[in-house]
Amino acid sequence: MTTSIQISKRAQGLTSSAIREILKVTERPEVISFAGGLPSPDTFPIERMRWACTKVLDEAPQAALQYGPTEGYTPLREWVAKRLSQNGATIRPSQVLITTGSQQGLDLLGKVLIDEGSKVLVETPSYLGALQAFSLFQPAFSAMETDEDGIVTDALTTDQLAGARFMYCLPNFQNPTGRRLPLERRKALLEKAIAAGVPVVEDDPYGELCYSGDALPSLLSMAPENVIYMGSFSKVLAPGLRLGFVVAPEELHGKLVQAKQAADLHTPSFSQRIVYEAVQDGFLDAHIPTIRTLYAKQCQLMLAALERYFPSEASWNQPAGGMFIWVNLPEGVDSGALLAKAIEQNVAFVPGAPFYAVDPQSNTLRLSFVTVPAEKIEIGMQKLGALLKTEIAALPERNAA
Repeated sequence: MTTSIQISKRAQGLTSSAIREILKVTERPEVISFAGGLPSPDTFPIERMRWACTKVLDEAPQAALQYGPTEGYTPLREWVAKRLSQNGATIRPSQVLITTGSQQGLDLLGKVLIDEGSKVLVETPSYLGALQAFSLFQPAFSAMETDEDGIVTDALTTDQLAGARFMYCLPNFQNPTGRRLPLERRKALLEKAIAAGVPVVEDDPYGELCYSGDALPSLLSMAPENVIYMGSFSKVLAPGLRLGFVVAPEELHGKLVQAKQAADLHTPSFSQRIVYEAVQDGFLDAHIPTIRTLYAKQCQLMLAALERYFPSEASWNQPAGGMFIWVNLPEGVDSGALLAKAIEQNVAFVPGAPFYAVDPQSNTLRLSFVTVPAEKIEIGMQKLGALLKTEIAALPERNAA
């Protein structure tokens, strides 16, 4: 008798990440990829990590290779709490949970906070990985209106906020748009969320990557009892470590710990100790400026190439940090169809539609500029610009004219 495997209804609703599918194509060396949100390998502090590995294995080899507490390695949790205690706010180590990448944090928050049909507020567009993680728990997404500065707080109504389990946002150099929420909007967002009793989930993997303008206070530092904060070592050390963290009020922290116990018991002890040794003496304060300098240069190269090669009908943002440029195309241009043609010419990007929880806009796309050499940025933008001009010229209204 053939075994019959029944897939759960929840799993039947799973879909593959659009970005991960595109990355399969970009493994070909001839493809110029602006698709993946991958940190530049040139920023990986290889010698520092080698030194940290040796130190851990020399000083605490057995503990590093043993099981550890679900909450995480205590010295690392203390380091995170101290680093995030800013703007007069005090973060306690008891609020910190070390996760296996910040993506696990999204999954744990979904498990603990979302029931089927729960209202969850998200930006328009929003981080694809968060939408993918939350969708597994079948929420009712409610899209917050945005503009070039991020969430339009004036458009947040009492009715939209009412009954929401949480509000998910990336206030610093958002993925996919690169937008940064201004200070006055941060204040207004928190004021409205607190008045409505809605927790704010602040996802902040890019906050350290500011290369233009002054740094802005985190939402966590402005309202520590009302904000659930997510951070990551992927963008400032190396993504292969798969190390992130969640900072949450103690009553939520306990439930997140229980959910993590069921998922993986704990994040690898070895990775946690290595990261702690790498960062504990202030190394990041010297290392992060080198990342900012490289990314700022890469960003300017791409912006200049966009000006040279893209048609005037397209528009894009001027990011002050992070890793992404968001492009708006004329109505009628489908970036998914454009991608298929671009891949034929060995260029890749991410179409914008998957980043929308509701009402996807197919005339948008995301470009990542941090991993592509200057000469390939030039070639890739030239090819994309030519393809886009052809697409625009073929629009029905152009032919009718």
